[in-house]
Amino acid sequence: MSSINTNSSALSGLDRYNSLSTQLNQTGKRISTGLKVADALDNGAVFAIAQGLRSDSSSLSAVNGQLGAAQGAVNVASAAATNISNSLSDVRDTLLQLADSSLSANARSQLQAQYTSQTQQISSQIGSATYNGTNLISAGAQNQSVIQDTSANQLTVQAQDLNAGAASLLTPVNNANQAAALLNGGFQTAASNVGTALNSLAASATAISNQVNTNLSAANATDQGLGALVDANLAKDAALQSSQQVGQQLATQSLGIANTAPKVLGNLFGG
Repeated sequence: MSSINTNSSALSGLDRYNSLSTQLNQTGKRISTGLKVADALDNGAVFAIAQGLRSDSSSLSAVNGQLGAAQGAVNVASAAATNISNSLSDVRDTLLQLADSSLSANARSQLQAQYTSQTQQISSQIGSATYNGTNLISAGAQNQSVIQDTSANQLTVQAQDLNAGAASLLTPVNNANQAAALLNGGFQTAASNVGTALNSLAASATAISNQVNTNLSAANATDQGLGALVDANLAKDAALQSSQQVGQQLATQSLGIANTAPKVLGNLFGG
């Protein structure tokens, strides 16, 4: 019962109003952030777990960034090796013509110049196959190891020295016998080495691509788990916010009514 000195109804109404205001603020926070656990104050244990999952997802993205750089180097090397393979076909045609002993001196001179230009192009292709400072097919090329997962395991890309394996084998030819000998010797070895390089680079490209996809799947699964832990149900919270706003309005009205009771009693005693 209300009295002049202690308005129990008003105090009860105030408690109700404050409780609804707190709930409304919490609902508004979920709607504004899209998270039911936005910080440690919402739920310390869940927030700690969520932070760990966020770290895992970020780490997987960082790993894939490194794998992407390695993929770029492999793709550039593979494209150059493909061009070299195509150039070797032209070199073979030229050597076949140079192996003809009936060539005139002028024709042989022209073909030798063509052969020199073709071999120089191959050397140039090898030297320009650089990506972000890495050349996997140049002289002295080193195997490249790249991080592949969040446990710091490494994926190794095999280097292919096509300067030694191809370009250096295409020696000058001065007559038909030298051309024929090169066709059946150094040229065959060069073509075989380029084929081996292409196969190895393709295997590395596939391995990197598969690892990137594995990491993406892990990151997606991690993000889904994170979402289940911390994401808010916005449709539910929007409906809840509307009902809480109505409740707050009613609590305000009730508080106003309760606050008038002492005045009424005061008027009675004063009268």
